[in-house]
Amino acid sequence: MSSWAEVLDELSTRKTVDDIRREKLRNLQDYSGRNVIAYYSGFLTNKSSDVSINDSDMNGFMNAVYGLDRTKGLDLILHTPGGTVSATGAIVSYLRGVFGTNIRCMVPQIAMSAGTMTACACKEIVMGKHSSIGPIDPQFGGISCGEILEEFEKAYKEITTKPASIPVWQVMISKYAPAFVGQCQKAVDFSREMVQEWLESGMFANDPQTAKTKATKVIKALGDHGIMKQHDRHISAEEAKRIGLTVFNLEDDQTLQDLLLTVHHSFMLTFSGAEDIVKIIENHLGNAMVLRSRIYRPS
Repeated sequence: MSSWAEVLDELSTRKTVDDIRREKLRNLQDYSGRNVIAYYSGFLTNKSSDVSINDSDMNGFMNAVYGLDRTKGLDLILHTPGGTVSATGAIVSYLRGVFGTNIRCMVPQIAMSAGTMTACACKEIVMGKHSSIGPIDPQFGGISCGEILEEFEKAYKEITTKPASIPVWQVMISKYAPAFVGQCQKAVDFSREMVQEWLESGMFANDPQTAKTKATKVIKALGDHGIMKQHDRHISAEEAKRIGLTVFNLEDDQTLQDLLLTVHHSFMLTFSGAEDIVKIIENHLGNAMVLRSRIYRPS
């Protein structure tokens, strides 16, 4: 594996960071024999709202899919804090339309929220000891829908049993717009139903008799705010396995580990050298789209 420092040293050989990143992606593809698309968000260095998964990303994926041999399946490398449920659904639908369910998700560091939803749409999730996924409960305005529903349920119980608490809860609940609770419930139901279908038709499809039961177990864990406690909770590879997801330990294939982490270092080096970069969607052929200041620019 090329460490961060070793990848940085390669820049002294007059290679550009783009050259290094694309070379590492090719090396990974040469080893796996599968198509590789990397979806990288710069959320660790850039606080723009555009770091999240959104509808603009479809352009990047269309560009990355162009020219690929679709019979070879896809290794999708994800590094993202999450994003909108609707955009995630559209992207998964598109990728499945191209590659079927022959999609493997690789998480070199973090794939949270909608990133975890996307990972659940794949046949397998590749994670190392350093990798994390997260809960799939949706958010509105940065607030977990599950947390909002919990608060309203608690308010209902206390108001019913302790009428004197009504003034307190009235002040707290008044901060939410009319129908907001209903919107939250619908968003929760939508995300759960979507991931349930993806798990049954993808990750657990080889065992149709138990697919629904397995998927329901995963949804119960990942989609229940009462269990997860925090929307930004980091779930390790071992915990993901206990939940019921199909996880491949990256450490079990040392060559794959070295290649994937070298790719990761090259992307992170790109972000650290240009903090205005919000997102990169790139394949092993070098087709890339880079988001800077709300504008995708071919690279």
